[in-house]
Amino acid sequence: MTAGGARNGGRDEPAPIETGRLGMRFFVAALSMLFAASLLAYVLIRSRAPVWPPAGMPRLPDTLWISTLVMLASSVTMQAAVRAARAGRERALRTGMLFTTLLGVLFLVSQTLNWFALVAAHLTAKANLYGFTFYILTGLHAAHVVGGLIPLAVVTVRAFRGRYSAEFHPGVEYCAIYWHFLDVVWLVMFAVLMLSS
Repeated sequence: MTAGGARNGGRDEPAPIETGRLGMRFFVAALSMLFAASLLAYVLIRSRAPVWPPAGMPRLPDTLWISTLVMLASSVTMQAAVRAARAGRERALRTGMLFTTLLGVLFLVSQTLNWFALVAAHLTAKANLYGFTFYILTGLHAAHVVGGLIPLAVVTVRAFRGRYSAEFHPGVEYCAIYWHFLDVVWLVMFAVLMLSS
């Protein structure tokens, strides 16, 4: 993901932003197919299982709701950063980007605690398909959150250095496209996991 264009006088210089947006859309479309295939595989496995979850297996932790709220909050702060960038409000942009990055980290911490809780309840990836599919799906999403935090951090640093203006802020726009996508994916994944369990 491109975090910005070339520098000119301390700010990003206009580049073919429409090309960048098109590239982001293709990237998100490819990831959509990956997540859709993963969720479809989960649904097929679930539909063929006589009992789900298997007897003796713990239910998914209620703390997954916390992860969901954190992810939603990060999407709100990301959009606030976009609005601030478009309006040329640098301080609000910095705040929005910083909070989005911190909430992204908090989401990963929350997910890690969820995994630890399930492992403590003897549900591991090796236990059965129930455990395996849960860790694969949530791990796949978490990996993409980690991947998203890198450009988020870069754009946040650039925002604090005054690299963006109301006229041109590609890094912010690209991060928003990707981050909102991750939010939607998590909401769908969360709904499928909770309803099927």
